[in-house]
Amino acid sequence: MTSQTTVDKVPRDSGGPQDSAPVPVKGLRGHPWLTLFAVAIGVMMVALDGTIVAIANPAIQKDLGATLSEVQWITNGYLLALAVALITAGKLGDRFGHRQTFLTGIAGFAAASAAIGLSDSIALVVVFRVFQGLFGALLMPAALGLLRATFPAEKLNMAIGIWGMVIGASTAGGPILGGLLVEHVSWQSVFFINVPVGVVALVFGLVILKDHRAENAPRSFDIPGIVLLSGAMGALVYGLIKAGESWGWGGGRTWLCLGAAIVLFVLFAFWETKVREPLIPLGLFRSVPLSAGTVLMVLMAFAFMGGLFFVTFYLQGVKGLSPVDSGLRLLPLTAMMIVSSPLAGALITKFGPRVPLVGGMVCTAVAMFGMTALTEGTDTLVMSLWFALLGLGLAPVMVGATEVIVGNAPLELSGVAGGLQQAAMQVGGALGTAVLGAVMSSKVSAEFADNWQAAGIPVPPDPRLEEAAEFGAVPEELAGAPGMTPDLVTRIGDVIHDTFMSGMGLAFTVAGVVAVVAALVATLTKRGDNAEAGAGGAHI
Repeated sequence: MTSQTTVDKVPRDSGGPQDSAPVPVKGLRGHPWLTLFAVAIGVMMVALDGTIVAIANPAIQKDLGATLSEVQWITNGYLLALAVALITAGKLGDRFGHRQTFLTGIAGFAAASAAIGLSDSIALVVVFRVFQGLFGALLMPAALGLLRATFPAEKLNMAIGIWGMVIGASTAGGPILGGLLVEHVSWQSVFFINVPVGVVALVFGLVILKDHRAENAPRSFDIPGIVLLSGAMGALVYGLIKAGESWGWGGGRTWLCLGAAIVLFVLFAFWETKVREPLIPLGLFRSVPLSAGTVLMVLMAFAFMGGLFFVTFYLQGVKGLSPVDSGLRLLPLTAMMIVSSPLAGALITKFGPRVPLVGGMVCTAVAMFGMTALTEGTDTLVMSLWFALLGLGLAPVMVGATEVIVGNAPLELSGVAGGLQQAAMQVGGALGTAVLGAVMSSKVSAEFADNWQAAGIPVPPDPRLEEAAEFGAVPEELAGAPGMTPDLVTRIGDVIHDTFMSGMGLAFTVAGVVAVVAALVATLTKRGDNAEAGAGGAHI
């Protein structure tokens, strides 16, 4: 390998992974473990933001008067922007260097977070969440690219395991930190906190990170591919959201949107076979384990992110808990992910990813089906058991699927593989929120009027109260409305809660089925050839 002043160029694997082993380094810059620490700070900020906002959604909805679909777009705008931009961002890192794209992503993400905190309308919040997603897309695959180029082969799996643990712990810790900030400061503080974290990450990155890029990385960009893939993803998620919100699943606009998505995906695949330097080399998917790992990430995120969206409304709306108490109720999920992530990493290192991944998705499915039985009176112990089982199931998938995708990709495409892995997760999260949100809305619409009539309420059902049933929360102003008695308020509250619980139960059933499918897909995974190499690497 030739050493440059500022850039290590990594040659194409030709004689085995040992040929591309990183050279030993001295000092701070480029040190593998310090590099892992530096990228972990930035990755933690983005992963935390994926769930910390979930606990703040009820407060944002109340403060800004948002509808369910608008609140969904707080999540979906972020996830969709991440999903659309991640693979392109991976290309940018491969082409211009992962250090530069990582630092740009950190700075932009922190700035967008500050802008959200200063926003006074739901439209501005959604717009700046999209910018958050775009800048987050720059740093996520760059982090994996830096690890892949810095660590020797025999230590790479351990590093990716720790990296996955950071993502898992940050994802799980979001609700607790979010609850503390929302209750004791404001919902804006959930976003403002990213500013000091971003400054710390930027300083460490400037001091520690050493740039790496692949010698054979593409020198041009597949602009038509970017446009086609972005359009396909956007049409797919937008069509799913609008179908549940107002268009209906049989509506012409729904099918037009979904049909456009299919056409654009087909055109994208066709174009990628013709262009000299494609956005996604489709040859990557000749690897069955890599393809299975990608699908697994989509399905896992679908179940997890989609389910978590409703859990926060259940805890705060139906159970009447404060944001802090809601976060504390999710502590078993947090703790189990933190504890089991390093254990999962050790098991995957020793035995390979297949069994831990299958077992993880089975646990996730059982937890999802178990949560269909949650009611307004469910005690904390029962909730804790299901949340803990969910955390136990998610940890090996967070760690193992990353290793499967990145480990089965050629080194010169590490940025693309990192982008693909993260894009799969964000697409799954966006689809889960959209589809399960649509399931919830459809169920509420189908049952609210009947539940209202069954409760013997003497006034016609109010559309605003049907909308409240989508959140599970009884409006505070209901008690002061003309003609309202305590008994009537209680009966209306029961209708809202019962309708919400019915919708959430169906949503968790769908998530459980998706988790079962994911367990079947996990049987096709295996450790990548690059990750299996143990000889010839540099010593750390």
